[in-house]
Amino acid sequence: MNNIQRYFPWTRFISTPVVVNLATLGPLGLVKKGPGTVGSVAGIGLYSVLFHYATPLGYLVFMLLLTYLAVAICDIAERRLQMRDPGMIILDELIAVPLVFLGMNGHNGLVAEHGGWPVLLAGFVLFRIFDIAKPFGISKLQNLPGGLGCVVDDLAAGIASCIVLHLILHFFF
Repeated sequence: MNNIQRYFPWTRFISTPVVVNLATLGPLGLVKKGPGTVGSVAGIGLYSVLFHYATPLGYLVFMLLLTYLAVAICDIAERRLQMRDPGMIILDELIAVPLVFLGMNGHNGLVAEHGGWPVLLAGFVLFRIFDIAKPFGISKLQNLPGGLGCVVDDLAAGIASCIVLHLILHFFF
């Protein structure tokens, strides 16, 4: 058992098909072209359903819980698939996208203030750019062990996208 696995002992009891389906979001991660983009679109849906009207404390609790679960699932999926951060694992994109809209949610938030979909689309595009290019040392985060490396680089891409989106909305709109 490696150091990271000790934080997720419960994952031993999940069957491989269930783990792989969770990590790939079922058939979504198995698309031939752009599975990360598909996972990011699903992340917009997750934000809309779970995070858009969340209180700041709710946002934090949801992010912490989903991050813990994603690191655990991605870690065990990588081990069972015997692959390091394969493209088919898109759970990391799903849970990272809501970070793009941190501080923008609610009835009077920046997403609603700027018409909803344009902000969501801009956040999505920014996230994909940061997730693919991995600038500012984000690529080095992939070297962290197991599921942590799989998930944390996407979280960093989400935070970078959030900062840039806030700056764009503040200075240009």
